[in-house]
Amino acid sequence: MVERGVTGMYQVSLAGGETVRAFVPAPLPPALPLQFSPQRRRLLERATLALGRLDSITLLLPEPDIFLYSYIRREAVLSSQIEGTQSSLADLLQFELEETPGVPFDDVVEVSNYVRALEHGMRRLEAGLPLCNRLLREMHAELLSRGRGSGKQPGEFRRSQNWIGGTRPGNAHFVPPPPQVLEACMADLERFLHDAEQPYPTLVKAALAHV
Repeated sequence: MVERGVTGMYQVSLAGGETVRAFVPAPLPPALPLQFSPQRRRLLERATLALGRLDSITLLLPEPDIFLYSYIRREAVLSSQIEGTQSSLADLLQFELEETPGVPFDDVVEVSNYVRALEHGMRRLEAGLPLCNRLLREMHAELLSRGRGSGKQPGEFRRSQNWIGGTRPGNAHFVPPPPQVLEACMADLERFLHDAEQPYPTLVKAALAHV
């Protein structure tokens, strides 16, 4: 292990024939309880107020589903760009309406898969399934149901080292946890999210899980 800081540490791993430092997050909840300073309390209040305003706006919209439709597709475009896709929101909408030739087909299919995964997750949550690893695997299966990722173990935790950014593992911007610790990390996250004894508000839990 190599020291990183309070949010986790680096573990030496192999990827693409190169030795890399893969980031392994620290267990949740944090070893040192989060201190709710006056500034953090104000930030939490602002975030809670913003969510309340967003919720009230949806009650005023004549067709809330249209707002959700647009938001999901915008989020899908932005998220897929992390993987290097070049599809725009206009490309996606055109593809969904007509599957029109001329747009970057592989990229737009990938973004369309993001939409399917997000919509599947929303339906399952509305039906009562909690946010859990089972749901994440189901969404992963939707994400890789067709296109470039369809042969990469859809619906399963990965069994090889991957990386984000750069042209190879050695110059990657970020190397996630090695496969041998990934399932334990995900189980730890799931326990933290649903531990009723944790004193953290939902927004704080989401922030800690994101870090």
